[in-house]
Amino acid sequence: MSIKQALVDEIELLLRYNLDSTQEGIKVHETAREGLVSAIKRLHDKGLVDSEDGGYLTDLGHEAAEHTQAALRILSPNN
Repeated sequence: MSIKQALVDEIELLLRYNLDSTQEGIKVHETAREGLVSAIKRLHDKGLVDSEDGGYLTDLGHEAAEHTQAALRILSPNN
């Protein structure tokens, strides 16, 4: 099983969110790498973020980001 770049881009964005604060969002500017611009729009379409250019995580998005960040911690060689 391989992971397509589009999914890697979505994971990368979920990893950028600070889960310690619900008051801290992110913004993906139009000048960002095209894969990230498309990925944040897909995350919005999936109901994980509240804006097409990033914004804040929804409740579902927060849960997804928690799981994504936990998986990275588990899989990292220095855990």
